[in-house]
Amino acid sequence: MGKNKFHDGPGPSQRQLRVGELIRRSLSEVLARGDVHDPDLNRLSITVGEVRTSPDLRIATAYVLPLGGEGKDEVLKLLARNKSELRRIISRKLALKFAPDLRFQLDETFDRMDDTRRMLNQDAVRRDLDE
Repeated sequence: MGKNKFHDGPGPSQRQLRVGELIRRSLSEVLARGDVHDPDLNRLSITVGEVRTSPDLRIATAYVLPLGGEGKDEVLKLLARNKSELRRIISRKLALKFAPDLRFQLDETFDRMDDTRRMLNQDAVRRDLDE
């Protein structure tokens, strides 16, 4: 089994969590204000749920979701297409020593919450929980 560089050891350090949150806020702000020179990206509302950084802070993976969940593939393509401009803007805003390589993945947290909610509403599960 290969090692996952985001989940080795006891979990992310305070520094990783802090930098990830700073990047998340900045990225959210940049996308909300339409600071990127791409009209296709600027017309979309994108939620940045979380940003996880590698231990050396050189890779930042942003978990994103378009508003309403529509056009997920398009959002990933547009973000990838504008990755270098987003990286430049974020690094300038945060004055980081190294601009992290930005990567984008779909945030599936809401899908998992819906699945859990559906499961908990099944008659057999509710019956087991009530006992």
